[in-house]
Amino acid sequence: MKKLALPLLLSFCLVLFLPIVSVAQEDMGDACTNIIITKGASQTGSVDICYTCDAPFASRLQRIPAADHEPGSIVDGFPIRGNVEVKQIAHTYAVLASNGIGHNNEYQLSIGETTFGGRRGLGNKEGLHYSDLMTMALQRCKTAREAIYEIANLGATYGYKESGESISIGDTEEAWLMEIIGKGDEKGIVWVAVRIPDGTVCAHANQSRITEFPMDDPENCLYADDVITFAKKKDFYNKKDGHFNFSDVYDPASTRKKRGCAMRVWSILQRSAPSVELSTDYFLDVADAARYPLSVTPDEKLNVNDVFSLLRDHYDDTEFDMTKGDKTGAFGSPNQTRSERAVSVNFTAFSIVSQSRSFLPDPIGGVLWYSPDDTYTSCYVPLYCNISKVPEAYTIGENKNFTWNSAWWTINFVANFANLHYDKMIVDIQKEQSAIENHFLALQPAIEKTALELLKSDPEMAQQFLTEYSVQSGELVMKKWRELGESLISRYTR
Repeated sequence: MKKLALPLLLSFCLVLFLPIVSVAQEDMGDACTNIIITKGASQTGSVDICYTCDAPFASRLQRIPAADHEPGSIVDGFPIRGNVEVKQIAHTYAVLASNGIGHNNEYQLSIGETTFGGRRGLGNKEGLHYSDLMTMALQRCKTAREAIYEIANLGATYGYKESGESISIGDTEEAWLMEIIGKGDEKGIVWVAVRIPDGTVCAHANQSRITEFPMDDPENCLYADDVITFAKKKDFYNKKDGHFNFSDVYDPASTRKKRGCAMRVWSILQRSAPSVELSTDYFLDVADAARYPLSVTPDEKLNVNDVFSLLRDHYDDTEFDMTKGDKTGAFGSPNQTRSERAVSVNFTAFSIVSQSRSFLPDPIGGVLWYSPDDTYTSCYVPLYCNISKVPEAYTIGENKNFTWNSAWWTINFVANFANLHYDKMIVDIQKEQSAIENHFLALQPAIEKTALELLKSDPEMAQQFLTEYSVQSGELVMKKWRELGESLISRYTR
């Protein structure tokens, strides 16, 4: 009887709260973007890890269940991209992931990344891929600090085959930025991690962001023992004293990297804190221009809609705005121009906003807002961190095989079709987008209140309730986006 009641309850909630909506990489500069929002900078009191994975593949969401493992066993299903065998631990936690890249786990730990490349020759043919490190950290850790040490330990033990990577890590209390880089022919990684000050917003976008860091403040900064000595051995750094700048040493900035990467950071920080009045000089490569701060205090605390907006940025309302004037493409499309590299791009595979909330139990406090394809024309769906399954349509996607059964393909179709008459169709798309996302946000307190009551008496029932809600939310987006696509065809085809 309990199982039969849940779908009926959820259907009632969806009907009751849903408004009536009428349908009317050539280099690192083209990779990903991350935003870190600390607890004190969020209206909801959450730590948010926000990640656009900009890559040439169709997104496929997956749930990696929690599991117990036999002593002496090897990690099953790993390496995803690495080429070494890893010893398994006794118990691993449940993780939500896409294409082998972990997002968050059942204890509200969340992770994102951007690749910065760094100095040539520091990649290795052997070892773990960054996605292996991220996903295994989520399977093995409950806090951000634990994840930092786990990533460092895995890299040292099994090697690291990639070059430079910036990794956002957040739990219910803290947010950290960890930067790692390979050691070339040597096994292991060089790394540093800094805690983002509470009450601030941080961003990174394919350029190392950690500059000078304190060597004697373990509450706020952790680092590899050889972070400086390795640089000296490689002749990257030869000062006998003075300040050590991780970014300058391991990821010297080119003019193109400043424009393609630092410009996105500038826009995110400037939009979060207009009063700071950040200069354009650094990304325009003006001589001796100061780098942007690692984080800023926002003029006002950010809500979830504010975060979605930051992830949909095209340098709105600045001289670089890609949606207006001569910087746009055909019919005002920001996708048919290469005037700038914005946060929102049409080659995004997926994006996330992972909320971790200390004032709620883990199964309810952790929610992953998930969106396949371009942030600007897609729709975020809430997925709770300990659900037992994910919406099936979000697990399907192959680049060369279109199907209406795939969330990525359905949303991608709408985005691509809009380019035929972008200035008109984008109005219809964003009307639908706003209505559905606002519906989910309005419904969230009621859903979580119900889940809290269920959790007190029947944790399994609470998990089932949140699973059904998450799955039905994904199905709702699929239904609305297919209807939207069909409506655009009938309204605008000439």
